This record gives sequence, C-alpha cells and structure tokens, in this order.
Amino acid sequence: MEILQNDLLLRAARGERTERVPVWMMRQAGRILAEYRAVREKAGNFIKLATTPELAAEVTLQPVDLLGVDAAIIFSDILVVPEAMGLPYEMEEKRGPVFPQVVKTVADIEQLRVADPEEHLKYVLDAIKIVKQELNGRVPLIGFAGAPFTIFCYMVEGKGSKTFSVAKKALYADPQFSHALLQKITDSTIAYLKAQVAVGANLVQIFDSWAGILSPEQYRTFSLPYIKQICDALADSVPVTVFAKGAFFARQDIGQLNCSVVGLDWNMDAAESRQLIPTKTLQGNLDPCVLYADYAQIRTEVTKMLRSFGTHRYIANLGHGVYPDTDPDKVRCFIDTVKSYSSK
Repeated sequence: MEILQNDLLLRAARGERTERVPVWMMRQAGRILAEYRAVREKAGNFIKLATTPELAAEVTLQPVDLLGVDAAIIFSDILVVPEAMGLPYEMEEKRGPVFPQVVKTVADIEQLRVADPEEHLKYVLDAIKIVKQELNGRVPLIGFAGAPFTIFCYMVEGKGSKTFSVAKKALYADPQFSHALLQKITDSTIAYLKAQVAVGANLVQIFDSWAGILSPEQYRTFSLPYIKQICDALADSVPVTVFAKGAFFARQDIGQLNCSVVGLDWNMDAAESRQLIPTKTLQGNLDPCVLYADYAQIRTEVTKMLRSFGTHRYIANLGHGVYPDTDPDKVRCFIDTVKSYSSK
C-alpha cells in the first residue's frame, strides 16, 4: 500500500474527514506556466510532448512544484484513445485536434481495434511510472480518459465543433452504428484506465466534455450507460470522478453511478447539487474567468464557493480547465485562498 504525505484528495473522494479542502485544477499542467511553454518548445509540438514520457512527466510535475496543488494529473490528451484504436489525429495550431479520417460506417468500426494499452498507449504508462517515482508520495496522481460519447464526437465529426451536428445526426439516423462505436470506445477506455491504475494512478477522472450538447433522453441512451460500464469496471480499484460538462440535467443520474466524485461546472449550483447528489463527494466549480479578476475579488469568489459547498466531501477546482492566458499568480491566489479559508 502506497503511503502518501498528502492524501487529502483521496480522503475527500472517499468521503472521509480532511483537515482542509483539497484543491487542484483541470489543465493545471499547461500554457499558464512559462515552464510548460519552454518544455513544449523543446518538444516541437503538442503531440510530441504528450507522447514523450520524460517530457510529459516533467510538465505533469510542474504544477505540484510551482503552484502547490494537492494532486498531479498526468499530462496527456483524451484523443490518445482513438489514436490507439487506429484513428490518428493531428493537432493544428489555432484549430485544435483534426482527424484526417473519420468513422462513417459499420465497416469503419470493424477496422478499428480495441486498444491494448501496453502496446498502443505505452508512452502514457511510462510517463505515469516516471511521475510516480519523481513524486515519491508527495501527492496523489490522477489518471484520466474521455467519456465514450465525447470521444465518439471527435471520431465521427473529425474535429472540434460548437454543435457536433454530424456526430448527433448519427445518434438519430443510425443508432446501431452509434452504439457499436460507443461500445468499442468503452472497451478501449476500460482497458486504458485499468492500465493507468496498475502503474500508479491513485484516482481516475472521466471527462465528458461534450455532454451538454445532448438532450436528457439522449444522454441517458448514448452516454450514461457507457460511463456506467467504466465506473463499474474500476469501482473496486480507485476512486472515480465523473465530470460531465454542461449536463446539469443528468446530475441525479450521475450521482447514482458507481463513482466516488461528481465534477460540476459553474452552471451547477452547489446547494442544489448537494440535494441531487447527497452521497457523493462534489468537485468544482469556480468559473475560470474569475481568475481574470483582481486578487480581492478572486478571494471573495473563492470564499463564497467554499461557503456554499462546505468543507466536507468536497474537492475545490474550477468548473472547466484553466484558460491559457491566466496569470499564474492569480491561480496561486485561488489555491492559497482555498487552503487558508478551509483550514480555519
């Protein structure tokens, strides 16, 4: 059994009492830090950075050393899973991820493989091993993957979109195709997350970034059942966090999954969420734009958030990833306010 010097995150996730509220941030290993930008420049591009274990490990550790967060999250991308299944992507500056080929037919699905993490995602597992060694028990390490529906969006649409209308069209026009692809993504994701846990991830988070584009009925049909499979497969190993951006309508359903933590965005009210999800730890949900405010206002907003969530069964975070042009000192102000206010 690994002994951690700081296990606040894990205790909060399990619903145990903590001396103060643990805090970390989505996208904390990233462009807000000049040190990250230096490593990325050395790598040449994003994909090279994410697929070079030593460099991915280096940027994973930066926020722990430079910002004082209570957890590291492995530096990677949710789109490594489709790539491992045989659908490579490119990262275009200003445009984001682009898939040169997309999945259109059942025959295309049959061409894809269920990813073998040891073979197709070894670079992530190697990065985790390096991080675990370097962390030496200082804080827990979070592993992650995209939720099957969010991955499905990219594999069918081929790029980011405001509406993902091509992907959503498939749900209505060809549900059989949609379920077949979602199941293959799910099988790959379960194997991948289990492999992350095997090499040292202490908690895993499922990111359903595009959850909010679905109707409640479609969410229950095309997203929740697959997230449920992942939660059930991992429930006996480590705590699982489900973060479904924009799916305020699904909070009660998500609260009934076999997960420990439910991540909230800033549209999800703390008191209402507690009522809907009484038995889970909640995580979130400061609007990342608060970090553009002055220091006094940041402290006010963070304190307000902590008051509304309380200090038990709670992990402080933003309601989405930190924006790249945020001043790192404002980020430190957020983290320090959580620590000082919640340890009173």
